[in-house]
Amino acid sequence: MEPDDHDRPLAGILWMLVTGMAFVVVTGTVRYLGTDLPAAQSAFIRFLYSLAFLAPALVPVLRRGLPGGAWRLVLGRGVLHVLAVTLWFYAMARLPVAEVTAIGYLNPIVVTVGAALVFGERLAARRLAAIGVALVGALVVLRPGLREVTPGHLSQLGAALCFGLSYLIAKRLAALMPAGALVGLLSLTVTLGLAPIALAVWVPPTWHHLAGLGVVAAFATLGHYAMARAFAAAPLTVTQPVTFLQLVWASLLGWLAFGEVVDPFVLLGGGMIIAAISYMTWREARARRRQITPAPEAAKL
Repeated sequence: MEPDDHDRPLAGILWMLVTGMAFVVVTGTVRYLGTDLPAAQSAFIRFLYSLAFLAPALVPVLRRGLPGGAWRLVLGRGVLHVLAVTLWFYAMARLPVAEVTAIGYLNPIVVTVGAALVFGERLAARRLAAIGVALVGALVVLRPGLREVTPGHLSQLGAALCFGLSYLIAKRLAALMPAGALVGLLSLTVTLGLAPIALAVWVPPTWHHLAGLGVVAAFATLGHYAMARAFAAAPLTVTQPVTFLQLVWASLLGWLAFGEVVDPFVLLGGGMIIAAISYMTWREARARRRQITPAPEAAKL
């Protein structure tokens, strides 16, 4: 009997480690590039690279056409992602790497709440408690009233909200088209959506900027590929807790490369958020196993 392709926990953990390191390189590179270029322009160049990478896979999708009603969802997701990446680039150039990473962990919380509101998914008391813990974790990171909440913090909160809503639409689109088409269409719509904004604020980029954003695009693509491999190799209950290490790598990068102080409140708040997400993932996995495991009486038939 051959092993289940989805039951390779060590492979899943290793791929998720690669995912976290790749995304830390992305955030670190954007932090290094700073504020020389407007956020919308930086995001546009980054997605233009990705579109070039994905063009060979995207052309056949456009030739075949999309299922009925899919274009409306694709365009809606594109608009949300345009807002999300612009806000993220703005925040990343102004906040410590660890803070951006910690606040970004709120994305799955937005997805969970949105799924309840949009798709009617049930929110049990334990899941609501986990969401509450995650929100408290966000307050620990931000500490409003104890320090200034800057436009960078608000931008990253907005980015987390928009990314979460974008992933909700992706969940609906995943039933209509393959993953490769989803990624390619996202790059196309975001590039087109960012183009007029980027041109309105255009600053001539240097080769230094172009090379840096090329690195961002390459490692972002690697991160998404590694994440897909991790999800294919092992259940989310195995891979999800590993994402907390991304905050550790981000804190080390900020300290070593940019002289940023390691903030224990950011680590504590980020840990609370990822613990809540891991608990919700574990509960969901248990619920699914109960649904697919036959009852004893049925098994005897």
